[in-house]
Amino acid sequence: MIVVTGAAGFIGSCLISKLNSENYQAVIAVDKFDNEAKNKNLEGKTIKERVERNKFFDWFDKHHEEVEFIFHIGARTDTTEFNVDIFNELNLNYTKKLWQYCCKYHIPLVYASSAATYGGGEHGYDDSEEVIPKLKPLNPYGDSKNDFDLWALQQDKKPWFWAGLKFFNVYGPNEYHKKRMASVILHAFNQIKATDKMKLFRSHRADFKDGEQSRDFVYVKDVVEVMMFLMKHRKDSGIYNLGTGQARTFLDLVRNTFKGMGKEEDISFIDTPEDIRDKYQYFTEANMQKLINIGYDKPFHSLEEGVQDYVKNYLMEQKYF
Repeated sequence: MIVVTGAAGFIGSCLISKLNSENYQAVIAVDKFDNEAKNKNLEGKTIKERVERNKFFDWFDKHHEEVEFIFHIGARTDTTEFNVDIFNELNLNYTKKLWQYCCKYHIPLVYASSAATYGGGEHGYDDSEEVIPKLKPLNPYGDSKNDFDLWALQQDKKPWFWAGLKFFNVYGPNEYHKKRMASVILHAFNQIKATDKMKLFRSHRADFKDGEQSRDFVYVKDVVEVMMFLMKHRKDSGIYNLGTGQARTFLDLVRNTFKGMGKEEDISFIDTPEDIRDKYQYFTEANMQKLINIGYDKPFHSLEEGVQDYVKNYLMEQKYF
């Protein structure tokens, strides 16, 4: 059996779709199944059992001999949430307990870290584990992910294979439920559909022009390909970046969204909300050499390819992956 936590969420549900497509039918979906909008992500997927998040460890004790691999994708991902206790409970302590269970029962583990750990990028975007203690995330979400990465590296007991994945800016189908935390593409699509226009955040730094804030945008279909590779690879444990290796601007992103919708560009700028202004990353770009060095050689979707697929084949049809 393959366990996926955060199963009803954006990346978790896409991973289950990919598992099913490769004939993995015995999938255990772990989540808090109380959000009907999220639960739509699981419709039509082959799942052996749904297990509530707060009952998972009891289930694990009973079924550990049947578990082959665990993908721990579940987390509180709201970068505007500043209640540290929530992140300590869901992102830090829950993941520590899962790690310990994987050690106890000899189960390999892939877990979700985040590019939010890099903060303002003062130390670059290299996934060398020597850099991790120096990183200063910009919000409690990033802190919780970096705190776990640090804790994992300090452990004497580790799962016999494990990997932490620093997801950069993931976009793609099955994020309809994410509201404010959805990708800029989904926000752009909805805004353009309603008004034929798009408003982007103005730059509040002299070294970036409006709309030229840049991120490493990675298509969710590429993200799940990497996770499948690691499940089959099962060696070279460590913490890895997961982006494309190429930063692109928000202007590029939105222009491609207009293009995918077949509409003329009409882009303006508004002030970045004050509650996130001083915590805002202006540039991210994953160094992907470490993953390449262990044998991952599949090409990533370009921004143009990913946005076109997402807009035309999912958003325009309101379809799920």
